[in-house]
Amino acid sequence: MKHSGICIAVLAVALLWWGSAASAQGQSSDVGNFYPVLDAYASKHNSSLSYLNSTHRNTEKWRRVAKTKLHELLAFDPEPAPLQTEVLSTTKREGYTQYLVRYNVNALQKTEAFLLIPDNLTQPAPAVIALHDHGGFYFYGKEKHTLTDNQPQVLKAYIDNLYEGRHYADELAKRGFIVLSPDAMYFGSQKLDPEQVSEKNAKAYYDKVTESESENIQVYNKFAGAQEVAMNKTILTSGTTWLGMLAQGDRVAVDFLLSRPEVDPERIGCIGLSLGGLRSTYLFGLDSRIKAGIIAAFSTTYAHMLKEHVRHTWMMYVPQQYQYLDLPDVASLNAPRPLLVMNCRQDKLFNPAGMQAAEKKLTAVYAKMKSPEKFSCNYYDVPHSMTIAMQEDAFAWLEKWLK
Repeated sequence: MKHSGICIAVLAVALLWWGSAASAQGQSSDVGNFYPVLDAYASKHNSSLSYLNSTHRNTEKWRRVAKTKLHELLAFDPEPAPLQTEVLSTTKREGYTQYLVRYNVNALQKTEAFLLIPDNLTQPAPAVIALHDHGGFYFYGKEKHTLTDNQPQVLKAYIDNLYEGRHYADELAKRGFIVLSPDAMYFGSQKLDPEQVSEKNAKAYYDKVTESESENIQVYNKFAGAQEVAMNKTILTSGTTWLGMLAQGDRVAVDFLLSRPEVDPERIGCIGLSLGGLRSTYLFGLDSRIKAGIIAAFSTTYAHMLKEHVRHTWMMYVPQQYQYLDLPDVASLNAPRPLLVMNCRQDKLFNPAGMQAAEKKLTAVYAKMKSPEKFSCNYYDVPHSMTIAMQEDAFAWLEKWLK
């Protein structure tokens, strides 16, 4: 027994040493001892289609090849359908009119969106697609940054926390921009319906429903969050990707804007926070109809995410993408169109080194394209959010490049 105690003590010391040594060598990660083999594999095969790869000399040919590959990896090509737009409600607000619209995303999916049109337009105006966040808040989508009446307390608190109480989509409309705020798949009008979920999975929701509206929204959010795993397994098994489905819906939002006579087709931008920032990355990168982009609180590199994924949603992963394009490489596909990235120094979802690595890549791309003035990366000493100060910088960027 004495020898056994000594062996256990030695083993404990050895494990402590190994952990310290691994940490000192930078090997500590969310996946522990599996990190070295995965990192080694990724390092051999990453970002071959990055514009910074010296083999890509013809910019337009590179753009074509890279976009084609990304579209292939996103793997979502549903049967298209005419928009068949319906106006569900009209609300006159100070300085603009808010329309609740519904349109086809594809032959099997519809979405709802808020369309904000400023008063007194005399000619086609610039437009912005405002892409909502995730935040574990699935019950609403577009309502998280667009003004609605009779908001439940849980939504007000959410907007106070992430946006300092301001509905930035409406603020853009007051400044003369047409704004479209669509619901993404799995949120708001496109949220998961518990009545159509298998009984064993829906039980967790129905067992906790109460008489309180705010409490029921929180119960729903927890239910939908737990279903992300099953959802993504099913999406991957079907042969597509969640991000591919999101990106396809966001590109249809551009189609919708182009169907409106009030919109100047040469002055369309996009903006989003968190998941909205990821959506903005892919919409900006994939769709040349977007003339200016803003990414808020979603900028890093895959190298840094290999070590630390923290609490990221299942919606962001595209198998094999890192082999061809890093996350900042996706945004670069529309360079040298104007792009603003806004990072939060206290963001617990992304480490500072990852933000800086993404900034370095994009800075190099815009410099290589001889347009350094069209890329900017700002840092704010705040948690994961889009504060009023950040919103003001975003508005200035859009006014500079779209007006």
